[in-house]
Amino acid sequence: MATKITTALVIGGGLAGPVTAMALQQAGIEATVYEAYEGTAEGVGAALGLAPNGLAALDVIGVGDLVRRLGDPMNAIVLQSWNGRRLAEIGSPGTLEPTRLVMRSDLYRALYGEARRRGIRIEHGKRLTGVEEGEGTVTAGFADGTTATGELLVGADGIRSTVRTLIDPAAPQPRYAGLQGFGAVSAEAGLVPDTGGKMFMTFGKRAFFGLQVIGGNAVWFVNLPHPEPLTQAEAVSRGAVRWLEVLAEACADDRTPALDLIRRTDPAELLMTGPMENMPRVPHWSRGRMVLTGDAAHAPSSSSGQGASLAIESSVELARCLRDLTLPQALDRYQELRRPRVEQIIKQAERTNSNKAAGPVGRVLRDALMPVAMKLMNQEKLSRPLRHRIDWDEPAI
Repeated sequence: MATKITTALVIGGGLAGPVTAMALQQAGIEATVYEAYEGTAEGVGAALGLAPNGLAALDVIGVGDLVRRLGDPMNAIVLQSWNGRRLAEIGSPGTLEPTRLVMRSDLYRALYGEARRRGIRIEHGKRLTGVEEGEGTVTAGFADGTTATGELLVGADGIRSTVRTLIDPAAPQPRYAGLQGFGAVSAEAGLVPDTGGKMFMTFGKRAFFGLQVIGGNAVWFVNLPHPEPLTQAEAVSRGAVRWLEVLAEACADDRTPALDLIRRTDPAELLMTGPMENMPRVPHWSRGRMVLTGDAAHAPSSSSGQGASLAIESSVELARCLRDLTLPQALDRYQELRRPRVEQIIKQAERTNSNKAAGPVGRVLRDALMPVAMKLMNQEKLSRPLRHRIDWDEPAI
């Protein structure tokens, strides 16, 4: 007779890993996190937005308020053209709390620390190399020669997931969106007008620029069109000084604070966040005693504003399904609940990226049509992804 699982191995110790382990623990499943890198990821990464739906999912496992204390509200996103013309303003509906802008390193530290406080074991230097399934068990093999055995292996190992390839060797690889990411946090926010709790995003002539002033700091980013994807290591090898020159040139004609902020940025403070990518449709989220969550299963481009929030939702939903159902049923139900939602958001982010990389003709058409399109858009439909809530007390069956 099939039974529910009681132990799990979580592969990946980034953001999704600790959340998955805490959600599984709440569902009565003992989880251990295995992270490939020897050290923690403190100080790594730029800012990210946690949407109301992501914060609500964190509330389910009791860490929502912990995360709220880390960030600042993003009350609206103001879209502009290169010449400062306002194209649209998108705010959170009055019944929803605003998105929180959080530094990834702060979020990581908080989630990692809370998982440890709850007694969850996190082991470092455990790079997954293979998996063997037995009768009612799955065993992970690591590059250091050690192994670990549980009843389920969860791939929370990001967009370049090893677990995804083990589930399906023919699984698609990340798809480049034609943009490289850069950013910084400048303490010279007094040089730019206060943004009043809003994120200003500009479709520049040659790059996309975002800015929000938070706690006396100017948090800014640039999405730079680039013909081929560069890994973070490749971007770093070209040197921050050179990239700052490229970014300054790309933003020189735009009527934004970008050029001044870029010129004042210490090369040592420039964040290179790598290529902007998303995942094509992943046909198989699970096989046997392996399953994917977060970016390993569904990675929308950062343009969606939903990457972290969707990963958190999926981790919580997976735990709820495993709590209520036997393993095969749980994995089927999990995918049934999550796939339509995440694929719709990924598709919308792809349209946003095409706008960011528009050429001269496309730019004119975008700037002319966007204000009209935003006025005609159904605001209730626009806010629907933000209203998604997981009812933990409702059976997943």
